[in-house]
Amino acid sequence: MAELATTALPSPSPTQPAASAACDAETLGAFGPLRTLITRAGVTDVLVTAPDEIWIDRGKGVERVPLRLSGQRQLRALAVSLIAAGGRHLDDATPFVDVRLGELRVHAVLPPVAVGGVQLSVRVPQRGLHDFGSLLGTGMIVAGHERLLRDAIESGANLLITGATASGKTTLLRALLQLVEPDQRIICVEDVAELDVRHPHVVQLETRQPNADGLGTVGLDVLLRQALRMRPDRIVVGECRGPELMLLMTALNTGHRGGAGTLHANSVADVPARLEALALMSGISERALARQAASAFDLVLHLGRSAGVRRLEQVGRLEVDADGLLVARVLTVDSEHPGVHRRPWATDRITHAPGR
Repeated sequence: MAELATTALPSPSPTQPAASAACDAETLGAFGPLRTLITRAGVTDVLVTAPDEIWIDRGKGVERVPLRLSGQRQLRALAVSLIAAGGRHLDDATPFVDVRLGELRVHAVLPPVAVGGVQLSVRVPQRGLHDFGSLLGTGMIVAGHERLLRDAIESGANLLITGATASGKTTLLRALLQLVEPDQRIICVEDVAELDVRHPHVVQLETRQPNADGLGTVGLDVLLRQALRMRPDRIVVGECRGPELMLLMTALNTGHRGGAGTLHANSVADVPARLEALALMSGISERALARQAASAFDLVLHLGRSAGVRRLEQVGRLEVDADGLLVARVLTVDSEHPGVHRRPWATDRITHAPGR
C-alpha cells in the first residue's frame, strides 16, 4: 500500500504537456502509485532509490517528492511486475533489465547488485517534442544550426549524436529522422525501442534478453546484421556501446548514406577516446578505427544540458591526424559563442571555430 505524505506533490506547469498519451490507461495503471508522477506535466524521469526516496526531473535537475511506498517488498514487486509487463523477466539471475512500456522506458536493478535496495528508473518522453520545429522553440536548436541540420539530412550526411545521459540525444535524433523524405526506408536498431519516429516507412528492431535457460539472446550486433539485409535507405543505431559500432561504421563506409548513431560522451573532444575504447572491445587497432570513423561519420552533434535546458552545443568532425590517430575538431558551437557557421552543410564549407 502506497501512501502520500501530507505535503502536496509539485503542481503541473500549464505550458508543458503531460506524458499520459505516452501509453494507454492499462499500462499507466501498472505503475501503481508512480502513475501520478509519470502523468505530471513536464516530468522527464521518475527515479526510485528507496521506498521513501522518490525523485522526479522536470528539466531542471532532480527534485524529491513526498511519495512513499510501504517498503522494499512493495518496491520489488512493482519493479518485477513492470518488467514482466514489458515481456522480460527480473529476478536474482537477471538482476538488471530495461523494457519499453508504450513510449516509457523502464530500468530496474535488484540487490545485491543495487547495494541500497531495489532501484527503479522511468524515462518519460516529452509530448510535442517529436518534430524538428518544436526543438527550435525549446532552445535545443538555435537558428544558426537549423539550416545546417536540415541540409545534413537532405544531403545524406552520416551523423554521430553525442552527449551525457538525459542530454536529449534520442530527442534530437527522433526529430532529425522526421525530416527524411517519405520515400526512404529507415531501419532503427535499439536495445529498447524508444525512438518512435514519425515517418511513414520506419522499421524498428529491438534486442531480446535470454530466456530462463540462458538461450535466445539477440544483441544489437545481430540486429544490425539483419538490418543490412532489409534494404535500408538509412540505418540508425539507438546507442553505440559495443561490437555494433564497428558494424555500423562498416555499413556507412560501404554505400549506406544518411545513417546515424548515438554515443555517450562529455564533449566532441572526448569522442575519439570513447570510440577507441569501444573499438578495443572488437580487437580493432587505434589506426584502423581512425580511418573507419573519420570516413564513416560526416558530423558529430554534441548535446549539453545547462540550467535545465538541453541544447546542441557543438558540431564537430572526426579526422585522422599526422600520426594516423583519430582526433575531433570542433566546427561550430552554439550562437552565444564565436565561430557559429550559418551556411548550408557541406564539409568543404564549414569553417573551424576560432581557437580550435
